Amino acid sequence: MSRPTVSFAKFAVPDAGVLVVFLAEDLALSPTAAAFDAKIGGTLARAVAKAAFKAKPFTTLDVVAPAGTELDRVILVGLGDPAKLTEKDWARLGGAVTAKLVEVKASAATVVVERADGAAVTAEEAADIGLGIRLRGWSFDAYKSKKKDDDAEPKTLKATLAVENPSAAKKAWGAREAVADGSDLTRDLICEPANVLGTEEFAKKAEKLEKLGVEVEVLGEKELKKAGWNALLGVAQGSKRPPRVVIMRWNGGEKDAAPIAFVGKGVVFDSGGISIKPAAGMEDMKGDMGGAAVVTGLMHALAARKAKVNVVGAIGLVENMPDAGAQRPGDIVTSLSGQTIEVINTDAEGRLVLCDVLWHVKEEIKPAFIVDLATLTGAILVALGKLNGGLFANDDTLANRITAAGLATGETVWRMPLSPDYDKLIDSTWADMKNTGGRDAGSITAAQFLKRFVGDVPWAHLDIAGTAMGSPATELNKGWTSGWGVRLLDRLVADHYEGK
Repeated sequence: MSRPTVSFAKFAVPDAGVLVVFLAEDLALSPTAAAFDAKIGGTLARAVAKAAFKAKPFTTLDVVAPAGTELDRVILVGLGDPAKLTEKDWARLGGAVTAKLVEVKASAATVVVERADGAAVTAEEAADIGLGIRLRGWSFDAYKSKKKDDDAEPKTLKATLAVENPSAAKKAWGAREAVADGSDLTRDLICEPANVLGTEEFAKKAEKLEKLGVEVEVLGEKELKKAGWNALLGVAQGSKRPPRVVIMRWNGGEKDAAPIAFVGKGVVFDSGGISIKPAAGMEDMKGDMGGAAVVTGLMHALAARKAKVNVVGAIGLVENMPDAGAQRPGDIVTSLSGQTIEVINTDAEGRLVLCDVLWHVKEEIKPAFIVDLATLTGAILVALGKLNGGLFANDDTLANRITAAGLATGETVWRMPLSPDYDKLIDSTWADMKNTGGRDAGSITAAQFLKRFVGDVPWAHLDIAGTAMGSPATELNKGWTSGWGVRLLDRLVADHYEGK
């Protein structure tokens, strides 16, 4: 099924097709749904009673061909206590709607967006339902062979949201549609197999953002060698695929305003190099470019909604492979910053990619702040599991704003410590630093390493090894990859940096 479409119309109950209504935990239907149920003799109320439906949040009850109507079915969606609904819950409601519609193979539905307690649903809340419908409707089946019964499946789900003010809801939907498109792009990139999406192919995907007005610059291997990006190049030297650095610029703010910057790790496949990974689970390392995918999806979202801000997205694209020319443990490289790095473990490669990109952004772009994202350490999974991104920062204001954006969107973070005391773990006998401090505090020492390349620029590092891949199934996501980070950072920008 292709991605769902979302449109808005005035309150109405359709004569046929699929109707979706909301039900509170006290089993009260919304006013429009209650009036409709009274007209058909209380069919819905009887179905709720016979099924002992409790209307807990995001649960559903499917009433097939209800008596007294020409409808195919009515789907009741539980609200729980409507007074307790938060901003992120409206999107989750939309996701629950899509999940049920896909399950029953519906091709179209009218969703009556009305609270059971009679309180008004705002245009923004209605648009958030649409966002949830889009996010839950994403799937990646590009490599599935077509089956004989595929023709019986609906090709697209068309969701019409019946609201009090369609024009206001449609206006609010514009920005959310852009975010949904950016999230879908991120998930598509992460899911592409590594034999299809290499460094050059990823760069070409980023170049497509030019259609939205994004300026895209691609640095090739010769340019990187000439400038001295030796930490990044060292990771790439074992692969036939050439490294690429992509700089994306969206100039939506004041002409002379300093841009904000987002940096992403883009290891299109990570074998571990000479320090090769165990075979079990290595197939997931096609997603080790998750940070770069989030930055690319975010740039799409910001450009598509014409964000009033200057933004730079920078991604370092390499493949980490163990051929005869690969980097060895014990090698020493001189980074773009001039600082030297002893490579202790070639599987600690993401920080080698990021350090050169971070230095370039700091020195050449001079941003107001930098946020980097990387599937950087397994240690963050041990600490936080798959429910929170690890947040490290040298600036409390930036850290607090990211945390708040996470709570609002549901893409939550947990702040981890930074301290000069941890620097001792990455001191090297032979160079300025080594690229890993060992098993203890692995996520922290990785962040301490990156901190050496941002200077005094306000900076935050998001370790998304637990959230970019292997994501748990939720109302908004079927599982494995959720596009985590696009909504979080779009919200950060919208709340604090547009028009400033």
